[in-house]
Amino acid sequence: MRIATYNVNDVRKRIGPLRAWLDVTAPDVVCLQELKCQTGEFPRDAVRAMGYESLVLGQRSWNGVAILAKGVEPLEIRRGLPGDPGDREARYLEAAVHGVVIGCCYMPNGNPQPGPKFNYKLDWFRRFNAHAASLLASGHPTVLAGDYNVVPSDADIYSTRSFLDNALLQPAPRAAYQSLLDAGWTDALKRQSPDAPLYTFWSYLRNRWPRGAGLRIDHLLLSPKVAKRMRSAGVDQAVRGLEGASDHAPAWVELEN
Repeated sequence: MRIATYNVNDVRKRIGPLRAWLDVTAPDVVCLQELKCQTGEFPRDAVRAMGYESLVLGQRSWNGVAILAKGVEPLEIRRGLPGDPGDREARYLEAAVHGVVIGCCYMPNGNPQPGPKFNYKLDWFRRFNAHAASLLASGHPTVLAGDYNVVPSDADIYSTRSFLDNALLQPAPRAAYQSLLDAGWTDALKRQSPDAPLYTFWSYLRNRWPRGAGLRIDHLLLSPKVAKRMRSAGVDQAVRGLEGASDHAPAWVELEN
């Protein structure tokens, strides 16, 4: 069973690269972020033609998450992150697929920091970690996949020099991410490649993709039962080089059935 995550950065605009990737890799489950469209505007028919049913939580112009399942309907569990009924941003969706709970997350970027956007990032992270703890306590096999907008360590970025003030590298979100690992979640990409970073994002600015100047901000966290089933994990970096592609590349984990 292959579970993937991909910040598609406008699903309607990137439908070509999305199709090309799915045609080659055919993951069983796909978590998409940054749809940049309302729920009703999601290209369900085009995605169904690729062999996938979709569960969508959209938002006009910004955010938006979706869970795609190959040949089956994702069984919806939750729309939105608990803990703040006033939070209307479309950043979290949860479903069951083939007996695994899939949490698709698009964490706030947090820039500029300090300020209200960074405070929102930290509050969202706090609520996310609380929900992640409840999922661990349930004992259900779970994968929390998405764009976390956190570079876990200085080893997960080509250079910190241009990012010292960036919210992605600040101590507080890094500590929040580490607390997930300390609680028992397994970082699939880190487990697969503990010494060499598997970059998932290359900015459109400053020729960063051709230069290999990447960051690791898209993650797949595995609950203990799922971690025992992990065969391999990786990043389909070639997708970033496709014409008109997102500035992210898909990341994935392969599980024993």
